[in-house]
Amino acid sequence: MLGINQQVQERTGCQPDSIPAEVVNSSVPLVLRGLVADWPLVQEAQKSAQNSISYLEKFDSGAPLTAFLGPAENNGRVFYNEDYSGFNYATHRVNLSQVFERLTEYQNKPEAPMLYVGSTMIDQWLPGFREHNDLALSEHNPVVSIWLGNRSRIAAHYDFPTNIACCGAGRRRVTLFPPEQLENLYVGPLDFTPAGQPISLVDFAQPDYERFPNFREALKVAMVVELEPGDALLIPSMWWHHIEALESFNLLVNYWWRNSPAYMGPPLNVLQHAIMGLRDLPPEQRAVWQQLFDHYVFNPEQEAFAHIPEQVRGVLNSMDEASAKQIRTMLLNKFKQ
Repeated sequence: MLGINQQVQERTGCQPDSIPAEVVNSSVPLVLRGLVADWPLVQEAQKSAQNSISYLEKFDSGAPLTAFLGPAENNGRVFYNEDYSGFNYATHRVNLSQVFERLTEYQNKPEAPMLYVGSTMIDQWLPGFREHNDLALSEHNPVVSIWLGNRSRIAAHYDFPTNIACCGAGRRRVTLFPPEQLENLYVGPLDFTPAGQPISLVDFAQPDYERFPNFREALKVAMVVELEPGDALLIPSMWWHHIEALESFNLLVNYWWRNSPAYMGPPLNVLQHAIMGLRDLPPEQRAVWQQLFDHYVFNPEQEAFAHIPEQVRGVLNSMDEASAKQIRTMLLNKFKQ
């Protein structure tokens, strides 16, 4: 154990059809105890893992999906292999019935392999599920996905969308860090990751403080929470979170949404482009571009552009879908050159 004493702030009394705006818009993590306790899925999970599986099978579309399978010696950790040339698990195209068969076979076997299905769209693979198990977040147009499997450990990472993670079956332990802990979490590659997002290279089960000494600083501000079936956790955009599935059958339902229009694209793409175009410039040139980014991106002042006739300010005006499309087309044309 990491010895974290700070607990995530809890909110009670929230209902699936009525989540207060101050909760949805919170800038810090919040535990919503019992938010989805009345979901039929959770009611079945309280009886047994097999009841959960039987309930989910009613909605199975039969469509193939991707599952991660890792050997028992990984102790559930989803990570790189020893020389970082690949990963410590294999991917398989299966259907949900095969996943459920394996999970039933692995029940209560301490040396069982890890089986993990991540970020699978519910409406495609479990059509009808949300008619009975849902949150009233339609105004945010959320992406809704499930994560299921047996015991697993997902390295600390951030997500750009805000999300509410609902514990449908099993228990989860989530360790969270504020965004400013980037330097203390020893983040790995940006362009070669297990699941799309950069991850911390620290093994939370056995931290190597000689290799990662500043991780101790991150732990000073870390928060931890254990989720029971029926609980939910709001994770604000860009907060680092490490997730452990603690039982032989676990299921999480995630609602993801971003507070900016989708046409603006993922900021990580911008970061990678900036690395390509700016990072290796001479220091004096980087300093100039830092000033330009501050002027046009991070601290723009409308008065600074008042000398430009409004009808020709172009991208300096407020961004909308048309101007975003114009920029994207311009960039694509430049990349082709």
